Amino acid sequence: MPAARPPPALTARRKKPATRLQQALDQGASPRVTPLDLFELAQRRWLQGERVDVGALAAELGIGRATAFRWVGSRDGLLGEILWAQCDAQMRRAAAAHQGYGHGPARVGAICAHGVRAILRSAPLRQFLREDQEQALRLLTSKQGPVQARAIARVRELLDAEVAHGALTLALPANTLAYLIVRVCESFLYADIISDQRVDLGDAALAVELLLSGRVAATAGRVARKRRG
Repeated sequence: MPAARPPPALTARRKKPATRLQQALDQGASPRVTPLDLFELAQRRWLQGERVDVGALAAELGIGRATAFRWVGSRDGLLGEILWAQCDAQMRRAAAAHQGYGHGPARVGAICAHGVRAILRSAPLRQFLREDQEQALRLLTSKQGPVQARAIARVRELLDAEVAHGALTLALPANTLAYLIVRVCESFLYADIISDQRVDLGDAALAVELLLSGRVAATAGRVARKRRG
């Protein structure tokens, strides 16, 4: 999987970036060694399946350990940015892949299912989950990491776009639905870890579509046909 950089669109929303790394991600490249260089090196190491050691990264870049930690805040903060970069890249690719899919609940469901499958194919992520489940889930699915909140914001943008097209009527506030959709996707992503369950990833699209449309009979019919097929 190619290295990905968190887009400025979401980070720019922060009124006051919490770390030097977040500031650098907002501002872009610089001729000197910057927090962005540290992030990109850490991301390459993570994608190669190596442990992210902030001290070792600092030494490789020729900066002090204290400087590196001042830039990123903590190792968890650095890992959180790496995880979000990967998830966000997959979410964007999923949306692009379904650009001509139409509009409404079916499109939102298809994008979410595509993203779930793509994220699950990430070998570095699966390795991280195997080696440190507690830390991985904390950074991916709670307020201790940036991934969940930013994923909710990304889904909210998707819902707002569908509403603007006149293709979607929301029965609940957009923020609530975006949160529920992300939690549904997390349930499919981490079912084996959280509850030792095996799930059919194809059901992710149907679950999201049902949540948005409320058309139980129609969706149930599609599920039945899918099972027979």
